[in-house]
Amino acid sequence: MKAEIHRDDEILGKAYDARLMARILRYLAPYWKLLAISFTFLLLHTGTQLLGPYITKVAVDRYISHQDVHGLDLAAWAYLGNVFLGFVILFVQTYTTEYTGQRAMHDLRMEIFSHLQKQDMAYFDRNPVGRLMTRTINDVETLNELFSTGVVGLLGDVSIVFGIAVAMLWMEWKLGLVCLMAFPLILYLSRFYRRRAREVYRESRLILARLNADLQENIAGAGTIQAFGQEGKMYRRFQDINFAYRNVLLRSVRYNAVFFPIIEIFSALTIGLLLWYGGGLVVQNVIQAGVIVAFVQYIQRMYQPIRDLAEKYNILQAAMASSERIFTLLDTPATIGNPEQPKNAGRFRGEVEFNDVWLSYNPGEPVLRGISFHVRPGEKVALVGATGGGKTSIISALGRFYDIERGAIVVDGIDVREWDKQALRRHLGLVLQDVFLFSGDIAANITLRDPRIDHQKMVEAARRAHIAPFIERLPNQYGEEVQERGSTLSQGQRQLLSFARALAFDPRILILDEATSSVDTETELLIQDALQELLKDRTALIIAHRLSTIKNADRILVIHKGEIWEQGTHSELLGQGGLYSRLYDLQYRFQEAEGQEQGAWRAEQGARGRDHGAKGPSAKSSEPSV
Repeated sequence: MKAEIHRDDEILGKAYDARLMARILRYLAPYWKLLAISFTFLLLHTGTQLLGPYITKVAVDRYISHQDVHGLDLAAWAYLGNVFLGFVILFVQTYTTEYTGQRAMHDLRMEIFSHLQKQDMAYFDRNPVGRLMTRTINDVETLNELFSTGVVGLLGDVSIVFGIAVAMLWMEWKLGLVCLMAFPLILYLSRFYRRRAREVYRESRLILARLNADLQENIAGAGTIQAFGQEGKMYRRFQDINFAYRNVLLRSVRYNAVFFPIIEIFSALTIGLLLWYGGGLVVQNVIQAGVIVAFVQYIQRMYQPIRDLAEKYNILQAAMASSERIFTLLDTPATIGNPEQPKNAGRFRGEVEFNDVWLSYNPGEPVLRGISFHVRPGEKVALVGATGGGKTSIISALGRFYDIERGAIVVDGIDVREWDKQALRRHLGLVLQDVFLFSGDIAANITLRDPRIDHQKMVEAARRAHIAPFIERLPNQYGEEVQERGSTLSQGQRQLLSFARALAFDPRILILDEATSSVDTETELLIQDALQELLKDRTALIIAHRLSTIKNADRILVIHKGEIWEQGTHSELLGQGGLYSRLYDLQYRFQEAEGQEQGAWRAEQGARGRDHGAKGPSAKSSEPSV
């Protein structure tokens, strides 16, 4: 996974790619009126930058030299008015630009999120969560920075530089040529700087990817690292990567430390040359002193955009890299789509049929081989077998999270490929071994904020799942906050919440990955009771881990190496003496003995409860808690 992250971050592209820029600009097309306003005010702001030095020239040559105090007052007011006008124009230009960029990036984030929702599970198997989050959040924010300070700022800088050059040549072309003599050398140095900056940027991105991956791995595996005493080793490994990152950034600092002072030197030399050559022209009465004053201000304003070159270049470079990664994501088509005219079963009964189903996650490596079976409405079918045999692949194919290669999966007489995916999945209830709980409150985790599930239906589902007593003891009851992934709840509580969720949505077909192996005896009894309630009047495909579930199933399918090796009832399969019988001997006999002990414990608890109740009406119930 780490290697994938490194390869992914090598997509840096060019510092400027016209193809990518044209595609980025499409997101700004709906807001072209705002862009027109922004561009107009950008030109007006450039005009105010050019007007200020010219007003100074007029004040010196026309009023100060003639000791015209009234005229000087007018010039001063004109200069202040120009400054205030420039502030207003810059405010409007900045606001419209930022507003447009935020709207465009909002649209882009929604497009990425919608695109991710359409992807099949194989896509998420190939792409780590961290990478997808980076595309949706960080890379889009980088593009937003391009619009807010990059492209617009670059256009503003270019317009100011060219505007000042034209103003100086118009005012006094010989003096203007003298002031622009250093520009070819500055452009050459800028090109050299950009080349070095790009090398440093590429290297820093690769090392930063390693730094992020290593940090994420260390935080996620903190328990394992501490348990095996590997803190020192992990510290040294992180230190090596951190040193490399520091060193490459210091190279960038050195380039900046050389480039910016050189620009300052050129600015000072240009002003010195201006004073020497222009001063001679003033002495010879060829030009007036106000021209020299205006040119000094023009030179200072012209070199400021050149100083900003490094920042603008880095922003443009990062934005091109981010846009290439974003568009690579958006150009990945959804492999599992809806049919143009999906079919509808009408009244849903919950009948499932697999006909010679083959499925591969990797070409040439099938995980399901010719799977065929039929589940009648309301029938409970258990899937048993060794880990990796193909049990989870069967339920994934039924929900069309992966598309099969050959054969057909038919639900209520309709091939799953002819169903609308969302309509099909609304009839399927998944209760998986790894229960996923969202950040939010308990109510939101039961209803998933579906407006079709009202409060009464939610409470009834919690009651039937035997989780209501626990919830009602909480300070905020159904409004109690659930931390990330339900970290504040026990395994049993999370499992019962998942049962309540399934009961609230009331699916006709239940897909169950039973998980009761890591809970205490009391909680397991609650889960078993809730499970019986959940299975009532539903078609069920159950990846079975507990003997009680297997023995109560209508039929058992023994899955081995992607094939159905045996099927039948519990007693029939034991009588055959085949694979199921061996699995039973290895795995389930201990559970059977354990179940007998639990039954005896439960009977003892019941007897105690009866004795306690016989002592008087004031005796309290000893209902087990989760």
